[in-house]
Amino acid sequence: MLQFIVKRLFYGFLVLLGVISVVFMLFNVLPGDPARMMLGQRADMASVEAINKDLGRDKTLLTQYFNYLNDLSILSIHNVKDAQNYWYLDTSKYSNAIKIIPFGSYSLVLKKPYLRRSYQSKRMVTEIITEAFPKTALLAGVAMLFAFIIGVTVGVFAAIYKDGFFDRTSLVISAFGMSLPSFFAAILIAWLFAYVLSAYTGLSMFGSMYTVDDFGNGEHLDLKNLILPAFTLGIRPLAVIVELTRSSMLEVLSQDYIRTAKAKGLSTYHIITRHALKNAMNPVITAVSGWLASLMAGAVFVEYVFDWKGVGVVIVDALEKYDFPVVMGVLLFISIILVIINIFVDILYGFLDPRIRLS
Repeated sequence: MLQFIVKRLFYGFLVLLGVISVVFMLFNVLPGDPARMMLGQRADMASVEAINKDLGRDKTLLTQYFNYLNDLSILSIHNVKDAQNYWYLDTSKYSNAIKIIPFGSYSLVLKKPYLRRSYQSKRMVTEIITEAFPKTALLAGVAMLFAFIIGVTVGVFAAIYKDGFFDRTSLVISAFGMSLPSFFAAILIAWLFAYVLSAYTGLSMFGSMYTVDDFGNGEHLDLKNLILPAFTLGIRPLAVIVELTRSSMLEVLSQDYIRTAKAKGLSTYHIITRHALKNAMNPVITAVSGWLASLMAGAVFVEYVFDWKGVGVVIVDALEKYDFPVVMGVLLFISIILVIINIFVDILYGFLDPRIRLS
């Protein structure tokens, strides 16, 4: 089992390295001068050159790439004596850095990953992500919980009443849900429930996430404004989970041990809950794990439409301002979450099914 876990961790590391390489190369060949973005178009050449030197853009692309990997790594190598050195351990960038193994002017350092600073706000990208991510995680988590509970329930009943009215209706609705783009669904649902039917639903189309309490003691999360974005974000995974649960349940219900359980006189409820549902959950768990990370990336359109101040709004705002460090940091952060979830699911499968470890 240990060998299986190590292999999955190694594969995950290779995937992350590939993502980091693609993101770095993509954003370093795009047009635009970060120095002029930071200083403005009227900045003099001396100031522009000084900023580019500070950002390391006067170095070769390969040198910048290795420095970027060095910044992202928890264990990195830095110069600890020469403040003018490109690899210098600047405590304003690398907070809480611990020198482990010194060798000459350099040292092996244990530190937090450094995702650079925003070109526009000058804030650390890690601070921006830390502030925005909990809001996106809340939205994605509620959307996934809604999709999982409703999707599994509908899928089970669709399998039990195969070819009936409920089954056919659920298939039509699921197909419609899978074909509905997130950005269009967000606009349509916001217009319908928070504008046309606002007098009945009490929902706001552009309600703030937070409201000030009656005593002015501070802000608290306004959960009613979570309903529409979570429902919108959960539509597509809901449709997928319904289809997967139905097909997996139909396959399991046709197995010999289910027929044996029926011959023994077990109730339908007992057969479904104790035998069929557990064995039918493997593809559903796979879909949920993939969709949970994907929802954080797919929340961009939904958050922007509903003015939900999460990672999606951060990405759109950074793209509009050509704030590349923020965009790169958010993309890498989402990629790390996706890889971690996939590794966790692979390891969980290894515990549940020994055949996966052997293969």
